[in-house]
Amino acid sequence: MKKVSVIISLLLSLTVISVILVVLTNSETEEQTSFAVKDHTVKAADPQVTPKSFKSEITLGAVGDILIHNSVYEDARTANGYDFRPMLAPVKDSMVSPDIMFANQETILGGTELGLSSYPMFNSPYEVGDALKDAGVDIVSIANNHTLDRGEQAILNATDYLNKIGIPYVGGYRSFEDQNTPRIINSEGIKVGFVAYTYGTNGLIRPEDKPYLVQLIDDNKIVEDIEKLKPQVDFVVVSLHFGLEYQRLANEVQELLVDEVSKAGADIILGHHPHVLQPADWIEQENGHKTFVIYSLGNFLSGQAELYQRIGAVLHVNLSKEIDRENNVHYNISNAKIMPTYNYRPNYRNYKVVPLFEADQYGLTNAKQLYEEMQQHMKTYSDDLEVVPEL
Repeated sequence: MKKVSVIISLLLSLTVISVILVVLTNSETEEQTSFAVKDHTVKAADPQVTPKSFKSEITLGAVGDILIHNSVYEDARTANGYDFRPMLAPVKDSMVSPDIMFANQETILGGTELGLSSYPMFNSPYEVGDALKDAGVDIVSIANNHTLDRGEQAILNATDYLNKIGIPYVGGYRSFEDQNTPRIINSEGIKVGFVAYTYGTNGLIRPEDKPYLVQLIDDNKIVEDIEKLKPQVDFVVVSLHFGLEYQRLANEVQELLVDEVSKAGADIILGHHPHVLQPADWIEQENGHKTFVIYSLGNFLSGQAELYQRIGAVLHVNLSKEIDRENNVHYNISNAKIMPTYNYRPNYRNYKVVPLFEADQYGLTNAKQLYEEMQQHMKTYSDDLEVVPEL
């Protein structure tokens, strides 16, 4: 009898252990399946478990050159420093609404301790960064022809302050380690990576032992960087500081470089430097890869005087990612919209960035006519772009 009791006890023990193992195995399978859905890279470990589908869409926003001439920072002066936030207030809603917002911070934010300066060698107050943060900017490019204007210390000051207020920067770095840290923003399960480059630095020489300070346009380097970044993200955004100043159409050099960068895998190309708006286009490669490019986003906030230098834009474009039940991943770029803006500043005072369509309220008598002109101009290369009065 005792022997039978022992056997039954053993059987019961084995049954309990089996149940525990089954529960643990099922829990582990559920965790792996959940991880697969969350990470979007690993298939479900158990073939008996039906994979879940996933779909997400975000909006990427961008604005062009923030070029802080002395008239701009003097207008922003307060009793305690500088405040640029009122200048962006009329278009703040269009900047805050995208999930990820990019800006081209053309003048280095070296701070007053280095002495503020204007053209041709700029240095701007830290408070420009505060205004960008307040307006929803999530990342800035600092790769442009003015990056080296006030030397290495200005770059260190600027990047230190941007780190302090939580705005990532790209295209200029503090060290090799900083340069080798990928700029990736994860929003709603979609990872977007950023790189940035400039054609040059106005003849100022980048130190040979510190090439990380500013990233120069080099076809091979750009391709290498994109190929390294691509496996880590869903979309690659490339900022290119290129083209000829004040030319309203892209030139052949820009077009050739854009095609090369598109072939390397860039999904979005944001152009800067001409200080006027240049049209948008869609570049499609033989393998079906599609790239959206805007050759120049123009000036967003600056002290430049000519009419077309005072017209910029806010860009919105949708990025979507879908994973079906077979774990096939589908990406799409769509719904590109541009809202033209106007840099209002009577007598170089009371600076405000306003929607161009509404600029007649700020004294621009032909605002509606200019808006219609921008509608046609921005579609010079492609009709697959919506120019809107507001965002």
